[in-house]
Amino acid sequence: MYTAPPDFHAYWHGTLDALDDFPMAAEFTPIPLRTTDFATLYGVRLTSIGPYRIFGYLSIPNGRGPFPAIYFTPRYHSVVQPVPQGTSNGLRRHVVTFSLAARGQRNADKPFAADFPGWLTTGITDPATYIFRGVVADSVRGLEFLAAQADVDPARIAVVGNDLAFMTAALGNAATHVATGPELFLGGPPVGGAYPRAEIADHLRQTPADYDAICRTLALYDLRAFAPSGSAKRMIMAGPPGSDFDGAALAPLAEAPHARLRESEQSDYKDGMALLSWLATQFGMPNADALAPQAWR
Repeated sequence: MYTAPPDFHAYWHGTLDALDDFPMAAEFTPIPLRTTDFATLYGVRLTSIGPYRIFGYLSIPNGRGPFPAIYFTPRYHSVVQPVPQGTSNGLRRHVVTFSLAARGQRNADKPFAADFPGWLTTGITDPATYIFRGVVADSVRGLEFLAAQADVDPARIAVVGNDLAFMTAALGNAATHVATGPELFLGGPPVGGAYPRAEIADHLRQTPADYDAICRTLALYDLRAFAPSGSAKRMIMAGPPGSDFDGAALAPLAEAPHARLRESEQSDYKDGMALLSWLATQFGMPNADALAPQAWR
């Protein structure tokens, strides 16, 4: 039976306390090039722990709100777009969207520009300096910002993304729904596997003496330790059977009321429509077509 490390709660409470020490100091800049006849786009800068200035794209539908909101937490890419690649831009017609660039990613890469590959292992031998402590704090700050917007319906805020979405919904108190497809943090160091987790295996091949230190850090990020926290309804999007993040591996994340676990059918269309159908149902929308790319309708 899995047990969280004894310092798990102290580590994350300390991180959130440090975040509270810094005012959000939000700055909005309209982006006319990405503004449409149905939604207005803003570039937003916020302060996170450090202090460190982070960046996000906020899209607000034209018309009368409040609207449901989707918060796209940072994915493992150097560049963040107003909505993730493959997502329908028409989504912005119906919901507020917010996409965050955490420290190291483009538009939030001063003074620190992350390496890809390399972001996942930056400072990993010390939990206090591990880059993802700041990245998780950045993601929580983004949720706080989104929830404070007058155009957002506080009863319909979905956090969507990888492990960061699950962590953010657990640590923050504003998310009502979370849809997560984990790819980073489960168990100890991988032996091999796919990118980006392969970065950890590569690091250990070069520096095997770091094994114990990396185990201590990863234990504080293991998604199973976050599973009991948060009241958001959950969609757990597992990988295909036999993968590191298949349904059996992620089952502990779905041991909560209003949780659904779905293994990938290895089809962008089928997996994507399953997610959009779930979101549409949770938001009280008649069907998922309004949220889907044109080619999927």
